[in-house]
Amino acid sequence: MRRTTRREFLGNIGAGVVGATAAGLLGSGTVRAQTDTKRPPNIVFILIDDLGWADVGCYGNTFNETPHIDALAKQGVRFTSAYAACPVCSPTRASILSGQYPARIGITDFIPGHYRPYAQLEVPVNRQQYMPLETVTIAEALKTAGYTTGMFGKWHLGGMEYFPDKQGFDAMLVTGGRHFKFDTHPDIELDEDAYLAETLTEYAEAFIEANQDKSFFLYLSHYAVHIPLEARQALIEKYEAKKKPATGVNNPIYAAMVEHVDDSVGQIMTKLRELDLEENTMVVFMSDNGGLYRRFDEAGPAVTSNAPLRDEKGTLYEGGIREPLIVRWPGVVDAATTCDEPVTSVDFYPTFLDVSGAAQPHAHILDGVSLVPLLKGGKRLKRKNIYWHYPHYHHSTPAGAVRAGDWKLIEFFEDGRLELYNLRDDIGETRNLAAEQPKRAEKLRKRLAAWRDSLDAAMPVPNPNHDPARATEWGRRPVAKKRGIDAKGQSK
Repeated sequence: MRRTTRREFLGNIGAGVVGATAAGLLGSGTVRAQTDTKRPPNIVFILIDDLGWADVGCYGNTFNETPHIDALAKQGVRFTSAYAACPVCSPTRASILSGQYPARIGITDFIPGHYRPYAQLEVPVNRQQYMPLETVTIAEALKTAGYTTGMFGKWHLGGMEYFPDKQGFDAMLVTGGRHFKFDTHPDIELDEDAYLAETLTEYAEAFIEANQDKSFFLYLSHYAVHIPLEARQALIEKYEAKKKPATGVNNPIYAAMVEHVDDSVGQIMTKLRELDLEENTMVVFMSDNGGLYRRFDEAGPAVTSNAPLRDEKGTLYEGGIREPLIVRWPGVVDAATTCDEPVTSVDFYPTFLDVSGAAQPHAHILDGVSLVPLLKGGKRLKRKNIYWHYPHYHHSTPAGAVRAGDWKLIEFFEDGRLELYNLRDDIGETRNLAAEQPKRAEKLRKRLAAWRDSLDAAMPVPNPNHDPARATEWGRRPVAKKRGIDAKGQSK
């Protein structure tokens, strides 16, 4: 197959690739037409990979430089209790696109998932190693309201037969591999020193420009700041020479990667401004899970710290699931505001339906609630609980969690241990109150169990091959042979 030149791809990006049809999703078989005088707002969703809650300036970081993300917060609302639906990537991405908890959709670990052959528990495998095509994604739903849709970056929800063009996206560039020398689909000719975050931003800008006369949904899904740690040398040297704060990890390469994605946010905002689209565009900025302190197998350098939050990616402590979230929506969202109401990644789907005027697809269950009341100045949502189900080994042991108001319960599946925290008083989860408040802990445990039952959530079982002496060993789960970005899975 001939490789596509950069010029060809950019020239044709407005036309996109063959995508899923929107016909029939509303039951009428028609796509809602737009008027030229008053179009529904454009929606730009920028998702960063593994960016921690405390990695950007407006959330308290004093080493990493994020002027564009900080400016976004000054122009919109900064959420202080925003959560990913899972502490790893694929399930959270599925939750965003489906509006469903990962346990419902059947993807509870990243694709293909971790494997501990001799651990105490035998953990469930994802029901399928892809997002099912019968899932009506938010891209498909928005197309019924006349939106053009584009996805650029990390997909990680299945191989080519499950790529974005099969899930409602008109234009796509799916990438994998590393930050330099990365893979793309379609196979694009790239400069020798191409850097992934810069490339994705360039194509996202081209999509905006090509679709400036219609409502569009842009899903810009950066692979940064995920390891391997790779950045432009000039930026690395800048942070190597910078004075380090007394506390924190303060990794110069990681800081440079954070600045790369900050530059991306700045370029997207500049493009919207140049095309006079800024006032009619909702911009959402978020991460897919908590920041990584160190690789799960303890290899490599320390990456970042989520302090004052406890722990990291791959755990159900706050450091694994609480995320930076900023929403800018001129004329609706008050500038320079904060919101402490707990929200989660399953909420984006119903929010975007409200923003666009699109109808909820028939028979498609939504686990989230619209954030529009909060964006319009409301203080609370009509929801009692937020749930997590992560029955896998990663940086912790298999567990589930529920947050109800200020209270959070974590249930560990190896031994049934309960940990109860009041997050208003103890954001760092340092004081387990389960023994002091057994009735509250048991009440939340029952809610969590009932929620799992309602979704038929897959649970771990005793491992017949358990060997205490080898329980912490990591293995590679048997999967079909993968070859580059064209095979099952996301990348090499």
